[in-house]
Amino acid sequence: MAAEVLHARRPGLVASSAMPTVESARREWEEGSRRFQEAARDPARADLLHRQLDVVTEELRRRVGATFTLAQLADAYDGAERWLLGAVEERAPARGWARTATLAADAAFYAYSRGALDYEP
Repeated sequence: MAAEVLHARRPGLVASSAMPTVESARREWEEGSRRFQEAARDPARADLLHRQLDVVTEELRRRVGATFTLAQLADAYDGAERWLLGAVEERAPARGWARTATLAADAAFYAYSRGALDYEP
């Protein structure tokens, strides 16, 4: 069921084997980060969201490393459904965690993108 939530949110990325363009991925990350910030204003959700953000960021460090390009990060984003939900379920589960995991993922990718070798605002 959790994987279905992610698939429903990003049907174009999941259904297709084509890698998302860097620009489309960046737009998704930015929009997701904005929604994450809005959701995190709710004290009842903030702790869970930030724990999930930490889990995804830690996984990005492990999977992408410290030296990367935006294209490499977009490639990791395209394959994120394979590891994202399992990592969050294992380390930051809570009621309704699958719905908030996608917000945390986009926010993590958005923040992480700023460390890309070719990052430009």
